[in-house]
Amino acid sequence: MNRKVWLTGLFALVVLFMAAGCMEELVKPTAKTDTGEEMQLPPYSGPKAKVAVADFEWKVGGSGSTTTITGLGQDVSVSHSTNSGYSTGLRDMLTTAMVQSKRYRVLERQNLGSLKQEMSLSQQGYADKSGVKKGGIKGADLLIMGAITGWDPATSGTGGSLGGGGLLGSATAVIGGIQGAFKKSSMAMDIRIVDTHTSEVLAATRVEGEAKDVNLGGFLGGFGGSGGMVGGLGGFAKTPMEKAIRTCMYNAVKYITENTPKEYMKY
Repeated sequence: MNRKVWLTGLFALVVLFMAAGCMEELVKPTAKTDTGEEMQLPPYSGPKAKVAVADFEWKVGGSGSTTTITGLGQDVSVSHSTNSGYSTGLRDMLTTAMVQSKRYRVLERQNLGSLKQEMSLSQQGYADKSGVKKGGIKGADLLIMGAITGWDPATSGTGGSLGGGGLLGSATAVIGGIQGAFKKSSMAMDIRIVDTHTSEVLAATRVEGEAKDVNLGGFLGGFGGSGGMVGGLGGFAKTPMEKAIRTCMYNAVKYITENTPKEYMKY
């Protein structure tokens, strides 16, 4: 065999093995856990307040759509809630962030149906006496209420590209492309801290989150926290909108912790 051909083949095999190793590393499963460190709250080990997070209201544009199906001599209208998944995901994220702050005893209110089913097992004799009993659910002193008042998932700005003839033309294209390639994502929410016993609003504010990225030739760099996006928010993972959402949530928790009256921190 020709020595040159043999060396070429050996080099190709080495490159192939290296490429295989790189590909294996790229597809290697990974797992990350969101610990809430991004909130940068000081350590806390004192008494906590009992809170519950209410369903988020969606106050941006329309809340859904309706489809009319005609048949069998009658029209049937079917409603579609286009933003319910977003609201549920945002509520879940705020609930998680509240727990991670270590300043609250956060009470579950979203999946009470599952608790009721567990209770019925005991009441009907299917579970032993150690099961969940009616009347054992704790009451919250504070209710965190949220309303989404702004939602702009990377629709501001236009895409850019690199091109142009000659050195001057290329430089001009780069500058023009970058100027037109900034994508801005943002969200805004109103939050209220409400006393559940008196319905008094103890504190309220508007929280905004914003993130920018550069889109050149269709490439959009990704952002992301250490945990995945929940609910119907999965489509925004690794995008500027995820950064905007997380920024908004973390700032909301900071505001809540700073404005919770001390007399509620008693558990």
